[in-house]
Amino acid sequence: MAEIIQERIEDRIPELEQLERVGLFSRAEIKAIIKKASDLEYKIQRRALFKEDFINYIQYEINLLELIQRRRTRIKYSFKKDEIEHSIVHRIQGVFRRASAKWKDDVQLWLSYVVFCKKWATKAQLSKVFSAMLAIHSNKPALWIMAAKWEMEDRLSSESARQLFLRALRFHPECPKLYQEGSFDHSEEILNGELARIIYKNSISKIKGAEFHVSLLSIAQLFDFSKDLQKEIYDDLQAMHTDDPLTWDYVARRELEIQSQPGDEQPLTKKARAAEVGRREERCCAVYEEAVKTLPTEGMWKCYINFCLERFSKKTSSEFLRGKRLERTMISFRKAHELKLLSESQYKQWIELLLPRDFFTEALEVAEAGIELFKDSVTMWQMKLQVLIASKSPDIAMFVEEAFVHLKPQVCLPLWISWAEWSEGAQSHEDTEAIYKKAILAITGTSSVTLKDKYLDWAYRIGGNKKARTVFKSLQENRPFSVDFFRKMIQFEKEQESCKMANLREYYERALREFGSVDSDLWMDYIKEELNHPLGRPENCGQIYWRAMKMLQGESAELFVAKHAMHQAGH
Repeated sequence: MAEIIQERIEDRIPELEQLERVGLFSRAEIKAIIKKASDLEYKIQRRALFKEDFINYIQYEINLLELIQRRRTRIKYSFKKDEIEHSIVHRIQGVFRRASAKWKDDVQLWLSYVVFCKKWATKAQLSKVFSAMLAIHSNKPALWIMAAKWEMEDRLSSESARQLFLRALRFHPECPKLYQEGSFDHSEEILNGELARIIYKNSISKIKGAEFHVSLLSIAQLFDFSKDLQKEIYDDLQAMHTDDPLTWDYVARRELEIQSQPGDEQPLTKKARAAEVGRREERCCAVYEEAVKTLPTEGMWKCYINFCLERFSKKTSSEFLRGKRLERTMISFRKAHELKLLSESQYKQWIELLLPRDFFTEALEVAEAGIELFKDSVTMWQMKLQVLIASKSPDIAMFVEEAFVHLKPQVCLPLWISWAEWSEGAQSHEDTEAIYKKAILAITGTSSVTLKDKYLDWAYRIGGNKKARTVFKSLQENRPFSVDFFRKMIQFEKEQESCKMANLREYYERALREFGSVDSDLWMDYIKEELNHPLGRPENCGQIYWRAMKMLQGESAELFVAKHAMHQAGH
């Protein structure tokens, strides 16, 4: 092995001599390169091989190449590249070949090889790398697409790209992405005639469904020369996928792109533009109306309602157009509701449309209808609570208690929070605290963490540090907690004019009891507190440090040591 390493180091001598001769590197640097190269060569020549050693070798050589480039730029020397860079590139390729042959299943390694060749090697060499990679990873369509795109875009070889796509389709005849990329990614001369149509027909015979069909049509529309094919795809879509809501949705939305009076290029006034948009939207809705009669399903109504909501959300200065959009959206919701074809999320959307417009009576009816259909949904109960709060109903407490009867306790957190937040602004402090206390008893486990944080925040807002401390003490054995729960108390204490170190120690100690094995920042902050507080005890810092080292594990311990060293160094 020593002879092999010596031979490979000697092979480097000509390039190293050139580096020194032209002034890119000093004698000392050349010696350092030889030493480093010997170490790297040893690791990739020994009997037990490790992938990391090959990667380290490659990375070192790439770093060397980039350094040479930078120095060439600095001293404005551009000669002798054949003797220097080309030799290094050739060596790196050899290491890549060895590594990819041994760890042939490692796609990331192959991709690194490709990236390197794109930057440093010739196009012919990269083409060979793609061939070798695809011979092993023929089961990965994305790699075929990558290779074909490179042939098309970098080598400008449309024929090679076409051959790759056709080979890929033999391996993956039912891969939508290949057809989507391969059908239309070629130059006009290749796609003209029947080739695009043949690929299209072949693809829809292998892959069924309106979604794929629509994706091909969207791609075809990018090319002016495929007008006839576009019409054929469009007609096939309507004929083959009438029972798919996506087909109707696509056909309806297409009306937005068609002018009412083609050929009229006179600039329109704002009013005329709004009227034209209104006419297009009416045509869209006429298609949707036909669709929901032909295909009266929840999915079809969802497409129609989503369209209405999208149009309503678009900004317009036309009051008429905005009013028309709102009316159309309301009607679509009502019709779907009457047919019992609204989903839970759509009841929520409907209420969210009604509430900002103060349509409280209708919003309440919709919420009640949603609860009737989805009794176990906390979302629907939450939406009704929002309606009651917005309409200033006197029945809020009674309603919430009713909701808790129907819902499982573990899903009720949003209701408790909404009830408490409403109470904070509408009821007495005593009533609000009663709600928080009942909630803490009802909600257990991780869900209770948010509730405790909110309770503590409220206590500080209404009663300052004294009230917050009372709540903290009442909850301090009621696990689980968040780190923020303790950090809030630390911050509250530090905001006081006479910040008590004894209280800070208590909060840190309780926090560390819960999170001392994972949170290195808590330990560091505790040490800083003892160092910086007027009543702190710097002599405690050593003990805190050793306690931290005992409790922290793995990366947390390493992080703590690093932070502590930085702090001691004055950073």
